[in-house]
Amino acid sequence: MKRWIFALVLGSFFLASGAGGQGPLGPPAATLTLETTSIAAGVGISWGAGVLTVDGVDHRFKVSGLTVADVGVSKVTATGEVWGLADLSQFNGTYYGTDVGVAVGGGVAGMAMRNQNGVYIKLSASQAGLKFSVASKGTTLELE
Repeated sequence: MKRWIFALVLGSFFLASGAGGQGPLGPPAATLTLETTSIAAGVGISWGAGVLTVDGVDHRFKVSGLTVADVGVSKVTATGEVWGLADLSQFNGTYYGTDVGVAVGGGVAGMAMRNQNGVYIKLSASQAGLKFSVASKGTTLELE
């Protein structure tokens, strides 16, 4: 029940903040781009990599546990904004979140997630009809 309430509040926050706008947390601390590949779409076997950009400096990271729910979709590229990142070490961790659905904008899939260090990420992928989500055990992001 607690997890469901947290997901609802977090999803509402990101919907209210608007794409690229400032929400209650202020301006984003960083941006990111990630690409994930699924070998069993809809089942959750996936891996990926991304780039976190903080103050103009790129940091590569690994992704595991981000799933694509649509059968036939094998590769997804997403972009996002990051809040609550006071120190780079806070980025690593397991993220849990909520699907913020089609409300993100015309044909754009979206998702918000948070890790144990209080880092929030809002992701969007521009592939029409795509639905991606955090695996039940969470999505792990780890700087290389």
